[in-house]
Amino acid sequence: MAEETIFSKIIRQEIQTELTYQDDLVTAFRDINPRAPSHILIVPNHVIPTVNDATEEDERALGRMFTVAAKIAKEEGIAEDGYRLIVNCNSFGGQEVYHIHMHLVGGKPLGPMLVS
Repeated sequence: MAEETIFSKIIRQEIQTELTYQDDLVTAFRDINPRAPSHILIVPNHVIPTVNDATEEDERALGRMFTVAAKIAKEEGIAEDGYRLIVNCNSFGGQEVYHIHMHLVGGKPLGPMLVS
């Protein structure tokens, strides 16, 4: 079993934060350090440390992350102009919390994908 994370505590609402969505598979909440006017994290309700750890059993939750992202983007009013979905993996990929999470960012032009 994977270790507990800060996201586990948010999912169980042991740490108070503004949930924007929650069901039996995923939870979404606002990032505490937003990088855009809309910056929401979408996480599976069970810990999957990195993309490298995802299995076929996780496909339903991982797929739900995308459908929830589209729903939230519409609710946030950013779907039409566009938004970015980011999933980081391990240290070189910029992952800080080892519980897969998708960043939904938008509400302004986001610029290039990577800056060299």
